[in-house]
Amino acid sequence: MTIWPFRYAGLKVLSLGLALLLWMLISGDETVERGLRVPLELQQFPPGLELLGEPPTLVDVRLRGSSDTLSRLGPGDIVAVLDLRAARPGRRLFQLAPEQVRTPFGVEVVQVTPASVAIVFESSATARLPVVPSVEGEPAAGYVIGAVTTDPSTVEVSGPASLVKRATEALTETVSIAGASDHVLENVAVGLDYPSLRLKSPRTAAVKVEILPGPRERVLRIRPVHLRHLEANLTARAIPPSVDVVVRGTSEGLSRLDPDDVVTFVDLDSLGAGEYTLSVQVDDFSGAGVVRVDPPAVQVQITSARD
Repeated sequence: MTIWPFRYAGLKVLSLGLALLLWMLISGDETVERGLRVPLELQQFPPGLELLGEPPTLVDVRLRGSSDTLSRLGPGDIVAVLDLRAARPGRRLFQLAPEQVRTPFGVEVVQVTPASVAIVFESSATARLPVVPSVEGEPAAGYVIGAVTTDPSTVEVSGPASLVKRATEALTETVSIAGASDHVLENVAVGLDYPSLRLKSPRTAAVKVEILPGPRERVLRIRPVHLRHLEANLTARAIPPSVDVVVRGTSEGLSRLDPDDVVTFVDLDSLGAGEYTLSVQVDDFSGAGVVRVDPPAVQVQITSARD
């Protein structure tokens, strides 16, 4: 049989060129090493166990491969994996070998740091804890705080047995009652002091704070009515010139109240000569709240200073 060496010469030249090109590409892409910090993934977590404390979430790996391959690595391409199926309560030490790191084709793991990871396990436990509302501020003068309730009043929590045993209450976000003169109702988040514990449900509670009138009243008699903002060329007088003020508050607050701190007045701003019926107002003061003014209005006669 006759062999023709130049038969299909074009295909042979093309194959030789491709082979040469491939060799140049491979030989030109040198092998390098690179360090990366990668996530540590915990798998096959045994039921009935809890982590006590926080294991590391990242480990350092030393990778070897072509420069081009390593430069194309993206988040999640390299993951270190710990198999926990054999875990049991107590402090356990798990080895981290290069074989436990998932990598794309062409990437070799040279080293993992740390080479071992200590993890503490505890048995799971659950408990029902009371929800304790957090309230800040003071109600309006003359009002007091009544009953404070939450709905639900208890929540179920779970986590490591030692922490569940130590926990005594679940807390709410702070509810402000500053200046309130009526009941306050807010839906707020419920949380725990221990981050390793978790709520089963619900994660919010309705906190109701009753705001009630103070239990005692006091009458401040013959408080002079002050005339404010009277124009310079006018004179005025109030009929009657004084009023009684009824205040309400706690026994302690009323006992500390100085009658001179309760100032009544009528506002004459922009009023000219004439007769007016004006409501009596009371300046703000601390320790109690105004229930009523008797009489609630006075007659004011305004005359020109020339008259």
